[in-house]
Amino acid sequence: MQLHCQRFAPLFTMQLHDNEWHVLGDSMTITSPAPAGNRMAALDVVRGVAILGTFGANVWIFTDPAGPTGLLGADGTAGSLLLFLANGKFLALLTLMFGVGLELQHRSALRRGASWPGRYPVRAALLFAEGLLHYLLIFEFDVLMSYAVTSLLVAHLIGRGDRAVRWWIAGCGAVHLLLVALGTAGLLSSRAPIAGAGTDLFSHGGYLAQVAARIDGFAAYRLEALFIIPMSVAMFLIGSRLRRAGAFERGPGGQRLRNRFALVGLGIALPLNLLTTLAGQQWFLVDRYVLPPFVALGLLGSITSLVLRGGEPGPVRRGLGSVGRTALSCYVLQNLLAAILCYGWGFGLEVRFEPLRPWWVVLLWAVICGLLLWLSGRWLRRFERGPLELVMHRFYGR
Repeated sequence: MQLHCQRFAPLFTMQLHDNEWHVLGDSMTITSPAPAGNRMAALDVVRGVAILGTFGANVWIFTDPAGPTGLLGADGTAGSLLLFLANGKFLALLTLMFGVGLELQHRSALRRGASWPGRYPVRAALLFAEGLLHYLLIFEFDVLMSYAVTSLLVAHLIGRGDRAVRWWIAGCGAVHLLLVALGTAGLLSSRAPIAGAGTDLFSHGGYLAQVAARIDGFAAYRLEALFIIPMSVAMFLIGSRLRRAGAFERGPGGQRLRNRFALVGLGIALPLNLLTTLAGQQWFLVDRYVLPPFVALGLLGSITSLVLRGGEPGPVRRGLGSVGRTALSCYVLQNLLAAILCYGWGFGLEVRFEPLRPWWVVLLWAVICGLLLWLSGRWLRRFERGPLELVMHRFYGR
């Protein structure tokens, strides 16, 4: 079973007067009153945090000379603790945000008097195509394909009544927990390590050899996507309902909701998640797929509250907002940069700096994130959308 990726990517948007905000890979238009500005800025910042957070997990894969075992804490206690900060949490956060994006697209269609899901399958097909190219040419653990497929189901559920949606959330959540329970029971009974044998394909193999390996191993690399589909469906729908519940509003109701998220996610789930991280690889499924969704809710609530407090944004907040507005481009670019720097056909840093693990991994993450913060801001000074977002808009439009 492939259990390594952390990506996922799409998110939300609205339009405030003439300013467009972007869903991952495309744009949409919704008219909103002036007070919505801070709310939409909060969504962009959360999305930017989620995109960079996914790379906080992926970077361990790129920098492991043995191949895709880097997400399993192979660097001892220090590496496990560092990986703990990102593992699974931003996968869940991005999944929630994709649900927010679908809700906004659904509302936009209704406001325009258009049918829903209407042409949404075209958007999903474009996202799947971009994910397939990303998978074949850059990175094995792409999330765009699985998000595109899952969103086709959720697009037909999102407009249903609250009772029906609650049943879908409960049912998919139950199936997900059952799968995790069965998998964890199997790992505990066998006590066999999750990671398989290492490979030198990434540290010494050529680029075309890696592409060929992705083609040959397509089914194996897509196993995680199939494994987490029930969780993704539930999280998409939860994200949709959070938008309806006012989780991104400045009023007392929204703040109370965000405070509860922070208490449950950061006060309770995060310490428990640390325990599962330290408990060993047999608890990997719980560590990555059960507790992180609750932590993600805490992150969503806390980050949104910070942005909604107002005040002039500083360079970091502006940079995160820019990354959020160019999410698809930044997601692909961060993986491309890491592949060039780390793999054998590029600069081969994963082998050269192996003695410095895990600390150089953190440094690489910080450097690439800093570059994305700067590049996305510079790009948006001249263009309304990121480069890949422009491609999506060219073929899909509104």
